[in-house]
Amino acid sequence: MEHLELKGIIPPIITPMFEDETVNYEELRNQVNRMIEGGVHGLFPFGTNGEGYILTAEEKKKILQTVIEEVDKRVPVYAGTGCISTKETIEMSQMAESLGADVLSIITPSFALASQEELYQHYEKVAKSVKLPIVLYNIPARTGNSLSPATVGRLAKIDNIVAAKDSSGNFNNILEYISAAKGEDFSVLSGNDALIIWTLLAGGTGGIAGCANVFPHTMASIYDYFAAGEIEKAKEANESIRSFRACFKYGNPNTIVKTAVALLGYPVGKCRAPFSSVPQEGVAAIKKVLDECREKGMC
Repeated sequence: MEHLELKGIIPPIITPMFEDETVNYEELRNQVNRMIEGGVHGLFPFGTNGEGYILTAEEKKKILQTVIEEVDKRVPVYAGTGCISTKETIEMSQMAESLGADVLSIITPSFALASQEELYQHYEKVAKSVKLPIVLYNIPARTGNSLSPATVGRLAKIDNIVAAKDSSGNFNNILEYISAAKGEDFSVLSGNDALIIWTLLAGGTGGIAGCANVFPHTMASIYDYFAAGEIEKAKEANESIRSFRACFKYGNPNTIVKTAVALLGYPVGKCRAPFSSVPQEGVAAIKKVLDECREKGMC
């Protein structure tokens, strides 16, 4: 396994769709280039913001092929290959490896409650089936299963399990992950955009940031300023998305993000139904925030 530093701002890139909910691959290529031109440090197709939960296996394969081809090795490509069963997760992970993905992001199994030992065995079996580096993905509000810090510490000892993304929204959990994997070659990434700078300051290495779909340059600058030692500027960049994140109260964050990208003028369509509606007051609030952000040069 080649050593790859998992760091910086990695957008879980949205999946553009036509009105009939088929994937708009031409616009997907456009969004890939928009993100890279914005300075992001990696791309993560069919993550949560990419609606990986509602895409078919064939769509995922074609989306990944498209992203890998368009990226053309300019940044690492993180493929979201986690499924409910260990068997299907292995199949998806091997598919992503065969297509040339650089990293696998594997969300915890969902719906049925799993013990920590079952989660450990799940990830251990998947890790043995591939050679690619693996990012553990903890988002208990969506899956119903939470990776404990102790389990992350155990998994960090497996050679190709090299990072964890925490989207719990609990900063203490990020701190516990960093502590549990201390001494291992292991990265911790924030899945909550508001916590990226604080994760970096605590010893993490970046964030998988949904808001980067809307503000790629601003989000990438959080890491770039931090790496350059300009901590106050990094804090300011992270704070600047607060008004946009306040719009999440109007609906599913994935839907809010995709709506915002569409309002910026990109033909990305809506999220797949039933997760596709934003009330008019929400649309008005997003428009207002985007206008304010344009004045600041954020988008």
